[in-house]
Amino acid sequence: MAAKDQINGINFEQRHGKDRVRVGRVWRSGEDGRHFFVEWNVSISLLSNCINAYLRADNSDIVATDTMKNTVYVKAKECSKQVSVEEFAILLAKHFTSFYPQVTTAIIKIIEKPWERISIDGQPHDHGYKLGSERHTTEVVLKKDGALQLTSGVEGLALLKTTQSGFEGFIRDQNTILPETRERMLATEVSASWRYHFESISSISNQPPQFTEKYLDVKKVLIDTFFGPPKEGVYSPSVQATLYHMANVVLARFPDISSIQLNMPNIHFLPVNLSSKANPVIVKFEDDVYLPTDEPHGSIEASLSRIQSKM
Repeated sequence: MAAKDQINGINFEQRHGKDRVRVGRVWRSGEDGRHFFVEWNVSISLLSNCINAYLRADNSDIVATDTMKNTVYVKAKECSKQVSVEEFAILLAKHFTSFYPQVTTAIIKIIEKPWERISIDGQPHDHGYKLGSERHTTEVVLKKDGALQLTSGVEGLALLKTTQSGFEGFIRDQNTILPETRERMLATEVSASWRYHFESISSISNQPPQFTEKYLDVKKVLIDTFFGPPKEGVYSPSVQATLYHMANVVLARFPDISSIQLNMPNIHFLPVNLSSKANPVIVKFEDDVYLPTDEPHGSIEASLSRIQSKM
């Protein structure tokens, strides 16, 4: 997305912003003394009427990217109460589209670093955190007229199961050497993003949805659907089938989500068989010894959206 103009019969598109603005924020509760901490990596893109900066070296309509960076810290300071990453992205977008007449659209992307509260002897620590793995993401696209697109997601969600996976019946030709199987490991690193149904700032009430709780709920549904029940699990005939099932359950469970996109690379664990002329069987694979590989890996992605969705 970019601001579009026509100049002497030529289409011209432009946008500018500030990437990778890192900010940490601590909220200290006066009631129980517990601290709450987040670390965000913020990227800002503005679509604005600053064409003279390109054509006439006139910078009078440009919002300096250093100002954008400073605004992140100012707005973080102004959040006296704890806010979700989605709420902070909306707050930034509202500022840029309302404060500057030249700005027509603000695009705010934020990645939340996975700091998790630790527990000592089974008790949550008031101010202690450890770094987790998967990351909470959000993207807000807000236009000056209030039109809104709000997307949340998770990146780096690494999942693995040692059984209940197979792959059969695929196309075979002269280049196919992969054997069919009903018993293999399945590992992936899920990247998921889901679009909420909100279409304007006014559609989010004064009591905004509990975005952090919704993120945790969606993540749990994705994980639970991938693995199935604790004892028997659930069989995966392909990454494609599992991906579709995970996405479909999310849409069925959360009516305020209008679409979801999943990227699930098939990270291979290759069976190990070792032999030599002197010893025909050094290691015989019996669903127990694997060679972990990062690349090459299978690339599988798809998106599901409700029929009325505009995604």
